Amino acid sequence: MAKTVSQRQFLALKLDALTENEVQEVLDYIAIMESMRRSKTVSSIWEDEVLSVLADARENRRAQQAFEWEAVRRKAERRAAAKSNAGI
Repeated sequence: MAKTVSQRQFLALKLDALTENEVQEVLDYIAIMESMRRSKTVSSIWEDEVLSVLADARENRRAQQAFEWEAVRRKAERRAAAKSNAGI
């Protein structure tokens, strides 16, 4: 019966055949991969924090309030226009 070799076992066999310099290059590459993985996690957390801080910023709250006031004003104008048209 043929024995199947997992990818990890295959990698271990390949590492055994490498020189010390080549092993160091592989380790450097692995370190880069790990660093990129960590930076993706940290950056997504940081972006979430930045968005929440911006959402809570006073200027943003003022802009939201102004937008809501403008929406209410437009709605009131439409009601007034509809009432005046209905009364004519």
